[in-house]
Formats: sequence, structure tokens, C-alpha cells
Amino acid sequence: MAVKLELYRVFEEVARVGNISAAAQKLYISQSAVSQSIKQLEEQLQVRLFSRSTKGVRLTSEGQTLLEYVTHALGLLRNGEEKLAQSRQLLTGELIIGASDTVTKTYLLSRLEAFHKAYPDIRIRILNGTSRMVLDYLHGGQVDIAFASEMQDSSVYDIRHCVDTHTVFVAAPDYPCDFGRRYSMAEIAQFPLILLERKASSRVYVEQYFLSRGVSIHPEIELGSHNLLVSLARIGLGVACVTEEFSQSGLGRGVILPLKTDFEIPPRAVVMCTLRGVSPTSAANRFMDFVSESNRMAYDPGHSYHFPTG
Repeated sequence: MAVKLELYRVFEEVARVGNISAAAQKLYISQSAVSQSIKQLEEQLQVRLFSRSTKGVRLTSEGQTLLEYVTHALGLLRNGEEKLAQSRQLLTGELIIGASDTVTKTYLLSRLEAFHKAYPDIRIRILNGTSRMVLDYLHGGQVDIAFASEMQDSSVYDIRHCVDTHTVFVAAPDYPCDFGRRYSMAEIAQFPLILLERKASSRVYVEQYFLSRGVSIHPEIELGSHNLLVSLARIGLGVACVTEEFSQSGLGRGVILPLKTDFEIPPRAVVMCTLRGVSPTSAANRFMDFVSESNRMAYDPGHSYHFPTG
């Protein structure tokens, strides 16, 4: 048996004030509408809820029992509505982001810091993983936003562009190579290469690009961290394949130098993804707007993106 929620709201107000006329004024409806609502509720529940007198109405024992449950239920609903209102106003809530360690450190860190200062009551969680992993998190409802560079099926995502990224090969300044000459793809493949692990999307992308031009690469060292690529190249263990935009600290200080090449690997893009057809939370929407706004501020049309050096 389904009873309309509004009937319970009327019942609660009448029980609270003990008068049909006063309840009607509080509810901004007619006195007859209140009386009709109580009558309808009593008929549906097949019990008498109020005893009536010239002074007003009093709850019967059945009405008193019902009131305890109605008050609790409507209180929960009001609390839920209040929480939603607070969430819309970003006074509370949770933001769960999926991103790689590298993207988190070199791209998101400064934006997360600024967002947290602006909205300190939003709880932020981050699940790390490769592009494929964080997209799986998104599909599984484990994250609100995924920052990725690999699209398995772009038709299922709403996507916002964050930044283009470029692949470069770097080595220590005293590494035995000629930083003045341009190396071919085959010559690059002959160096002791330092690459990310096989499951990393950027590693797969580079390998596929080389293979499409008939060159295989066999790294000497495979790592799970982009920062370690730079660190091991810096101490002279080989030539590292890195993302230029995520290596600005080392490049800016000159502890690693880029090798020139006679080829250019096409750039990729880091994008923000949400599931198409699924409404993001208020916190997720605001963070995406926040990132987009910071991108516009960081972009100089006559130059390039200015990245945090970390």
C-alpha cells in the first residue's frame, strides 16, 4: 500500500500544532485540504489517527505510534535535503580523482592545493594508476573524474582537454653522446634506454610508433615512475624517454638535456574524463571548471603552457 509522502507531511504538522486551521496556515493550504488529507490517510491506513473536539484535535494511540515513525522518516529526508543543499554549495562532499603519479605530481598538485584552499570542506581522494586503470575505476564508479591519455572508447566519455604532451629523449650533460647532432630512430634505439614499464600507456605509445617505422626498442631499464626516469638519466645510466612537460624541473636546471632527433613523435593529450550520461557531483563539476579556468590562466597564446616544476 503506497501512501503519498505529502499526506504524512500534513499529518505531522497537524499533530504538532493540534489544530486543523493552524496547520493549514503553516502549510499554506486550505483548511478543507488539510481535513481531506487526514481523512484520506486514515482511510488508507484503516485507523483513526485523531480524536476531534471543539478545541482542536488530539492523537489517538494509533496516531501517536505512527507519529514516532513519521517524525523519524521525515527528519531523515530533511537531513538528506540539507546535505544535498550543502553539497551544491560545496560546503561538504567528496571528490575522488583517478590519475597517474606523474599527472598528480606535475599537473594536478598545484590545482589540488588551490582547490583545497578554496573549498576546504570537500574531502579529496586520489586513486593512482595508468590511464587504462583509472578509466576502469571510472567505469566501476570508484572515481568521479579520470585523468587519462589513452581512450579505449571515447564515445562513452565526456572529455575536457587539459594539456598536450611531447615525448623527448634525455641524458645527463656528460653522457657520451653528441647533443649537437640529430639522431635517427635506429640510432636512438641503440642507446641503453630507460623506459617506463610495459603497461604504461606512454611506453606503449612510443613502442608502437617505433614499430610502425620498422624499429624495435629494447630498454635496459624499465621503471614504474616517471621521476625515476629522470633520476637515472641524470646519473648517467642511459638515455631516458620522458614527457617533456613533466620533466621541466630537470630540464630547467640543466641536470638532463634533450637529444635532438630527425623525427618527432606526435604529441598526446592529458584529458579529464567523466562518464557520458552520468551527472557528476557538484564537487566534481566545480573541480573540472577549476582546472579549465587554471588552464586558461596558465596559457599564453604567444608561447606555451607554464607547468609547475614540482
